[in-house]
Amino acid sequence: MDEVKENAGLRMQKSIDSLKLDLSKIRTGRAHVGILDHLSVDYYGAQTLLTQIANITVADATTINIQPYEKTMIQAIEKVIRESDMGLNPATSGDLIRIPMPSLTEERRKDLIKVVKSEGENSKISIRNIRRDCNETLKKMSKEKEISDDGERGVQEEIQKITDEFILEVDRLIDAKEKDLLVI
Repeated sequence: MDEVKENAGLRMQKSIDSLKLDLSKIRTGRAHVGILDHLSVDYYGAQTLLTQIANITVADATTINIQPYEKTMIQAIEKVIRESDMGLNPATSGDLIRIPMPSLTEERRKDLIKVVKSEGENSKISIRNIRRDCNETLKKMSKEKEISDDGERGVQEEIQKITDEFILEVDRLIDAKEKDLLVI
């Protein structure tokens, strides 16, 4: 029974971690190196993460600087950033790539909030599916007389409490991201 609860908690935490990663990719108009984490560049025939072939820093609140370890990678990095769906336009000066973060329009902010809410709802669905799987496992254990009916109900209640905590965490993350998006 403890194994079922522990498994539920671990799987639900993975859903939260996935949500945090997805939310970090949604830009808010402020410079943040995390928005480039998922970009990869063709580096001598192998797709390599941008963070592994360049030094990425935040110059100020609205600018990201990228310093490639090799000058030959500048054009490939620029191309990948331009072709990404983030609407960024890098500018090169010497061996430094500067990415100014465009300010978000009110309409774009509202669209991003819809995306954030959708991501949050997907995470909640994932967490509820984990709860359902755990409850089905408990029912099987009860049928096979591995645990008593009272034991099953007790563990189901504990799993529900765990589920409620993770749902609240999703709500907190979504609210924080919405507030972040609304700040001008």
